[in-house]
Amino acid sequence: MIEVLAAGGLTTVQDGGRYGCLRWGVGTAGAMDGMALAAGNILLGNDEGCAAIEVQVFPLRVRFTEDGGFALTGADCLAKLDGVPLLPWCAHHARAGQELQLSAPPPGAWRASRAYICLPGGVDVPAVLNSRSTQLRGAFGGLDGRALLKGDVLRAGATGGRKVARIGLLPPSVALPQQRDGCVAVRVLPAAEYEGYTECSRAALWRNAWKITPQSDRYGYRLAGEEPLEAIAPMEMRSHGIVPGVIQVPPDGQPIVQMRDAQPTGGYPKIGTVIEADLWRLGQAPIGTRIRFVETTWDEALDALDEIEKWLADAARQVALHGHTRGCA
Repeated sequence: MIEVLAAGGLTTVQDGGRYGCLRWGVGTAGAMDGMALAAGNILLGNDEGCAAIEVQVFPLRVRFTEDGGFALTGADCLAKLDGVPLLPWCAHHARAGQELQLSAPPPGAWRASRAYICLPGGVDVPAVLNSRSTQLRGAFGGLDGRALLKGDVLRAGATGGRKVARIGLLPPSVALPQQRDGCVAVRVLPAAEYEGYTECSRAALWRNAWKITPQSDRYGYRLAGEEPLEAIAPMEMRSHGIVPGVIQVPPDGQPIVQMRDAQPTGGYPKIGTVIEADLWRLGQAPIGTRIRFVETTWDEALDALDEIEKWLADAARQVALHGHTRGCA
């Protein structure tokens, strides 16, 4: 259904993630912004975790080889279909031969960094360990375990003129804003080695803005702050299980947040964990921007998940209420 005409680096096929495989040393992978993935699928009447194209380096150009619907969510990437601007967070209909172009998101107060193209029935690639997500380090999943290249062709899981939602959705970054001092804020639970850091460093974790450095990717975000985190005493640890969201502290005191392609084990001390409900916010934060950590509790983390589920349920209800047509008005 789609032929790739031009693609920046690291454009991949991702779904809701590969779960239940950590015991084999296989990480979760999956969309960096699970909210955007789920919303695009809702607009098309798909299951929320269906595979989509995740774009993080622009521009991207694709050609539709047959008529069909698609949805655009995530970053507002000034999308155009045959030169005609398209609304973000909305579903559209393309005719065979039309070209879709996504450009770099414009600067703004809060600029998302990744866009998602969802197709009816999801992107049809083979499932590996119950997921279609690309695992770049292991070179499996997605399309041949790699980033998309010029000339690649991807098909939709559903065909036959399937209709799409005729409404757009309010992005969760607008509906569920969360900032501190102009920075994206993510809620964090103190982790196992939190008390092993000095009182000043524990305070600095919450007080400081942390810059996402260029050494960041889908595996982890390496951060830089004015006050490196200092342990009360050296910590020597054996490698142990870690998951996306865990904040590790290497010897230089500059934290690393494990992201979707995180390895399943690590030996650095853990000072905190970004809650699951806020991982999408972190996944959309661009390189070079600053984020803030906000201390939270277990009950507050569960409430945050409930808030996410409510947003998704409301989105599905809106789509069901307005029905479907052949494009976004």
